[in-house]
Amino acid sequence: MPMRRDDAETLALGALGWIASDPDRAGAFLGASGASVEDLRDRAADPDFLGFVLDFLLMDEASVLAFAESLPCRPEDVMRARAGLPGGDLPNWT
Repeated sequence: MPMRRDDAETLALGALGWIASDPDRAGAFLGASGASVEDLRDRAADPDFLGFVLDFLLMDEASVLAFAESLPCRPEDVMRARAGLPGGDLPNWT
């Protein structure tokens, strides 16, 4: 079940802060997103951008686990938050 959008945005902002707190992670994120440090500030309230933040985090299980432990939240909450943001809905194959 997707997380409510405001809760999903809050979790994604936490993920952005967690990513930015480590120079290696931040560099990888900036490289993957094509964003600048200024873009991070400007787009932090953009739900589409926050969805990308969670997409980036979800690419590495170890990062999801470390982030979830730091918050604390359950690792599956990251996926629920992603489902609550634009572009995160899962296709219905039936």
